[in-house]
Amino acid sequence: MVHNIFKGLGIALITPFCEDGSVDYTALVKLVEYQLDNGADFFCILATTGETPCLTADEKAKIKDTVIATVKGRVPILMGCGGNNTAAVVEELRSADFHGIDGLLSVCPYYNKPSQEGLYQHFKAIAEASPLPVVLYNVPGRTGVNLKAETTVRLAQDCEKIVAIKEASGNLEQVDEIIKNKPADFDVLSGDDALTFPMISCGAVGVISVIGNALPREFSKMIRLEFKGEYEGARKIHHKFTDLFSLLFIDGNPAGVKAMLHEMGMIENVLRLPLVPTRISTLQKMSEILRSLKI
Repeated sequence: MVHNIFKGLGIALITPFCEDGSVDYTALVKLVEYQLDNGADFFCILATTGETPCLTADEKAKIKDTVIATVKGRVPILMGCGGNNTAAVVEELRSADFHGIDGLLSVCPYYNKPSQEGLYQHFKAIAEASPLPVVLYNVPGRTGVNLKAETTVRLAQDCEKIVAIKEASGNLEQVDEIIKNKPADFDVLSGDDALTFPMISCGAVGVISVIGNALPREFSKMIRLEFKGEYEGARKIHHKFTDLFSLLFIDGNPAGVKAMLHEMGMIENVLRLPLVPTRISTLQKMSEILRSLKI
């Protein structure tokens, strides 16, 4: 039986760039070590927050190898592998080198807007072709289609390789329906930092976090308190970050967290087009909150 090993604080890892726009592998290594030292339970690489659509094949391969070499097996690594051409994703699953990777995150097909049956068949084909456990990724705000709770549960029941879902629909009712009806060996992960506290209280097993790039110690503490049933302490941390959550995403992801990491002296504040750095006004507000939190 295939089990989900992706629990607790997962980092939706950014891709740091140098001032000239090239990948900053030195900063990447330092960032991964910083996150490991401060509570990261697993990494999610080459996905949305990593600006993956704007990376070359060679850059993606080197980022993967760099993270694997830095982590050295200390925590699991989940890697993005999805798309809106089912046959192409299946071919990649059959031919790519996944050595050192522990699982694959596969996003709902975007742009095509498939039906629920189309989504089911897409992920069923991926599960059958995948050499590794699969985590579904539902993010309707980016894909234009919502993987409904009943379809998620159907996939969880029918496909042994599908072990979890990263739920970023923003719909707590849908999340609760999945948790209520899912098989015992299938897990739900938060795909939204701001909803991690209520999702874990409903039964989610962790988060794939953006803010964890910059503040892993604080965010992992909240999660660990919740796991122990210490909800009052966890709620206080959640409320500390409420204003920061909205600022993080107001100018798009990962612009907000890259600005924060730049303020912390960890990376250059560089993104690849069509993404651009966060506005100065947003950055100033974030800096004020970080100062007030003594971070």
